Amino acid sequence: MFQPAPPISVVKLEIFVPPSHFPALQQALQEVDAGHIGAYDSCLSYQEVHSCWRPLPGAHPFLGQENTLSQEIEYKVEVCCKVEQLDQTLRAIRRVHPYEEPVVNIIPLWGTGLDLTGLQQDPSPNGEGA
Repeated sequence: MFQPAPPISVVKLEIFVPPSHFPALQQALQEVDAGHIGAYDSCLSYQEVHSCWRPLPGAHPFLGQENTLSQEIEYKVEVCCKVEQLDQTLRAIRRVHPYEEPVVNIIPLWGTGLDLTGLQQDPSPNGEGA
């Protein structure tokens, strides 16, 4: 049986950054307590991805040249953040990120880990209610 979702209190950020700037990003996220899950802090994951973009006229790219398709290796960094800390976290990312137009995806989460407090769960074994 469908139950309404609780209000969103946590978001996941996907941040694309050149590997050279990962340590600064990791430190900035730690300073604003992004990645705090339960009794742990500094929780994030990252993976190498292949990205492409083309700087348009008037752009000032960190990597690449105007009107030329760029293909570079980046890190995709994933970290959770409380909604009330989102503005502060985005400012911290902007402060250390070298790109003119950083890609930061903000994804609402209903919960993190197994902390699903607030989710209304159907107690019946087949999920069809009593």
